[in-house]
Amino acid sequence: MITKGPILVTGGAGYIGSHTHHELIARGYSVIVYDNLSTGFKNAIHPKAQFIEGDILDHSKLTQAIRDGKISGVIHFAASLIVGESVEKPLDYYWNNTAGLMSVLRALRDAGSQVPFVFSSTAATYGEPQARLIT
Repeated sequence: MITKGPILVTGGAGYIGSHTHHELIARGYSVIVYDNLSTGFKNAIHPKAQFIEGDILDHSKLTQAIRDGKISGVIHFAASLIVGESVEKPLDYYWNNTAGLMSVLRALRDAGSQVPFVFSSTAATYGEPQARLIT
């Protein structure tokens, strides 16, 4: 178990992010949820989690949250994921998903934080699977 500092969960008020941070807390980790609540819900945030309302594209706020939080790791769920909407607004999705990821990585660098990083992505990235489990 990582014990030196909390785990930062970007997009932690969304469906998968909330389930993940609830499980982390159940396993004894401290958690910082960083979410802009554009598709997530404040009531999905565990009462023991520290919550910071912010956008991953707000570089200075995110960098400060990382620096102040003295985090031990990051789980990144703050991506847009509605397929139909992504076809209608491809630039919005590109900006949030690509520039957003880069913003998180830059904030980690600028905060001087070298911690484990988990990037979550949809299995749709790999197309139609040939087998039930994707390696």
